[in-house]
Amino acid sequence: MVKNIGIIGMHDEGNGHPFSFSAIVNGYDREQFKMANWSGILNYLESKKENEFGFDGVKITHAWTQDKKITKILCAACKIPNLVDNPSEMLGKIDALIVARDDMHAEIALPFLKIGIPVFIDKPLTLDEEELNSFIPYLKNGTLMSTSCMRFARELDSVRSDLSEILPVKLISATVLNELDRYGIHMIDAIDSLGLLSVNKVKRLDVNYDSFHLQSENGPEILLNCLGEVSKTFHLSIFGKKGHIHADLHDNFNAFKRTLGYFFKMVDDKIPPIEPEKVIRIMNLIRESKNLKPNCSIKL
Repeated sequence: MVKNIGIIGMHDEGNGHPFSFSAIVNGYDREQFKMANWSGILNYLESKKENEFGFDGVKITHAWTQDKKITKILCAACKIPNLVDNPSEMLGKIDALIVARDDMHAEIALPFLKIGIPVFIDKPLTLDEEELNSFIPYLKNGTLMSTSCMRFARELDSVRSDLSEILPVKLISATVLNELDRYGIHMIDAIDSLGLLSVNKVKRLDVNYDSFHLQSENGPEILLNCLGEVSKTFHLSIFGKKGHIHADLHDNFNAFKRTLGYFFKMVDDKIPPIEPEKVIRIMNLIRESKNLKPNCSIKL
């Protein structure tokens, strides 16, 4: 039996995740995708073979964005049969939901979670403490998943296998575009997936972009730099006693597909693919760091 998946997206016109996620699951119509003006996404989709798309028994069948014109383009480009005028129209018609937008996470997701429909919420889950508390039961019962897809980046496979050769790790330098509250989670989740995130103190550095020194009693020091408006940057450098490793996390297709695979598995088995306490800790880390003034620090 095919599972019907709903997708909710946009808010920020620069957020192409609804198009990426939907195309990876359903495949795509090349001519319609051209009309969507997401050439960067189309370029990496076209570099993939047909058999790299899709998941057995899963289809995205319903879509909503805040702009009906965009929703129509999304449905045409990604072969989604049902456009809805309101997210509530999906209730009772889908088996799981993907929330691929940057706002309204609680408002959109909670009605579905409360009736047992599994939800994936794109990063970050929420930086509001009250909203986070409302999500915790669903993180724990395996009906809510939220992460940066960079947690599952293909490029981290070789980093993971090479780590043992440079231990102990002394310093991690992580650099990403945009601001901490938008894109910092990409590098934080990537570091966490390597088992190297152990932070008990954060200091905000006095520079003209979001820069933080993440300190740990037992783990490596971490320098996190969120550079604002720069070209595509997802860079990780790990310095150990016996060497160093560098990686650029640029393979969006495989990062997205792996993440969706973990979500669809959770839909089946209700087992959280990421420890709930990790998600909670990372949301608290980002929220507390964001509120720091330059040269100020906080213990977590």
